[in-house]
Amino acid sequence: MREVLIITEPEVVKVLSEETRFKILQLLRERPMGISELSERLGRDRTTVYRHVKTLQRAGLVEEIEEHGNEKIYSRSARLFLIKADPDESIEGFRRAYLQVEAENLIRIIEKAGFKVRNRAALTELVRDVLNEIELNSQPIIKRISEAGVELTEVELFHLLNMLVFMQSCELCGKARQMHELVEL
Repeated sequence: MREVLIITEPEVVKVLSEETRFKILQLLRERPMGISELSERLGRDRTTVYRHVKTLQRAGLVEEIEEHGNEKIYSRSARLFLIKADPDESIEGFRRAYLQVEAENLIRIIEKAGFKVRNRAALTELVRDVLNEIELNSQPIIKRISEAGVELTEVELFHLLNMLVFMQSCELCGKARQMHELVEL
């Protein structure tokens, strides 16, 4: 299993955007599983789960790793999936919803750490906009790394993303000032 898989094709993002397939990938992050266990955990019939797993497998997101009797065991093809597909109308709804969820998650983390958020709605919108801007501006660089076949570890990905944000920091200064006003540090 690779540590990081960079997804640049809109067709693969479409595969991910279906709720059941997304949940299958979340479950497989825990450990490899067969169709029976995935079906039970999802509360869905085996045929439906099998069809979704095969779609994930064709997209390169899941791989068959072994067999136990008649049951095939599946695993994620990577520990982390970095979605950096070019803007495409067919995945824009998924991308926007994803950014909204991630913005809300980041704000929850900030609040759990004890920071006071003065205006949650305004901060959520600002974080979502910043994430969107960083994502769009970093896509050409991430795509080039992916096309070159460079494999990244989680730590390398973390540092690469930090570097990309740093490279955009001057462009984001105004938004950083707004964020300081919305979060009491």
